[in-house]
Amino acid sequence: MRPGLKLLTGAAFDVRIRIYVSAFGCHGKANVIRGLAALDKAPKTLHTERLLLRKPKAEDAEEIFERYSSDAEVTKYLGWPMHTSVVETRTFLEWSDAEWERWPAGPYLICTPANDRLLGGTGLAFETPFRATTGYVLAKDAWGQGYATEALLAMKSLAEDLGLKRLYAMCYPQHRPSRHVLEKGGFQLEGTLRRYFEFPNLHPGEPDDVVSYAWITPDA
Repeated sequence: MRPGLKLLTGAAFDVRIRIYVSAFGCHGKANVIRGLAALDKAPKTLHTERLLLRKPKAEDAEEIFERYSSDAEVTKYLGWPMHTSVVETRTFLEWSDAEWERWPAGPYLICTPANDRLLGGTGLAFETPFRATTGYVLAKDAWGQGYATEALLAMKSLAEDLGLKRLYAMCYPQHRPSRHVLEKGGFQLEGTLRRYFEFPNLHPGEPDDVVSYAWITPDA
């Protein structure tokens, strides 16, 4: 992921709005241990019913590259270009560290809790102290098992713990699997932004329409 995990469930954590998006069916429920009223800094590790979410490390570069960031099918609807070299993946990890330093949270890797096997990525990309975008990407062998929904629900819980008022995501209009994940995760469709974003692995150099989904924290 080049500066990136952004949902643009396909679309936008540019070097800060590009997150991840992938094709999969999602089911599942996240039971994240909630924090206090508002956290200054997110935990570097989160546990859901079936997943371990953790802050990326420099030594994850090769596995990220091999598992999903260099996969043309996985990255087709993402907002960042498919990685052609592990150097690009290392650049993403440098960006990730900078996001964690600057904001209360940043990218998370999605792993199996038993053996820390990498499944994909998610996270929060802050734009202001009260607004962030999110997304997800999964390796192909992790599709269709509900992991995306489980990770998304974890990010909703974390966003509320961090005092965010608005969490949103954008995706390619025809990418129904990602739209289904957002809808199942409780995000509301806000509308279509015309000719708004480039999907570099789908239509390089051309802006596409995107659909915007948002979740507003209950006390907002």
